[in-house]
Amino acid sequence: MSVEGIYVKFELQKNINMALELNDSIFEEKVLKSDKPVLVDFWAEWCGPCRMVGPIIDELSKDFEGKAVVGKIDVDANQEFAAKYGVRNIPTVLLFKDGELVSRQVGVAPKKTYEDAINAAL
Repeated sequence: MSVEGIYVKFELQKNINMALELNDSIFEEKVLKSDKPVLVDFWAEWCGPCRMVGPIIDELSKDFEGKAVVGKIDVDANQEFAAKYGVRNIPTVLLFKDGELVSRQVGVAPKKTYEDAINAAL
């Protein structure tokens, strides 16, 4: 296999196990209008604690595939919904059900905290 082929295979595999990348233009459709619970990680590239939460969010995306939507939104590039939901510190992880905010976790938390929140919304 060529180096290019290996890279493409790696990128495809990487994207399979990653949370949905959200932005302001699709937030309403993918989060607020979802028929499943939606966990959203508000993060930024420069945020050290966000880098700790990121892999957990990606794992949750895989763990809850088909049962809940798990996504992340970069607050530097997408400020509309961060402002609307009062996200002032990151990481902040919000859980939505039927278009309503039902849970908020500010700061780094263990994976079980997020799992319990999702399970409570199922």
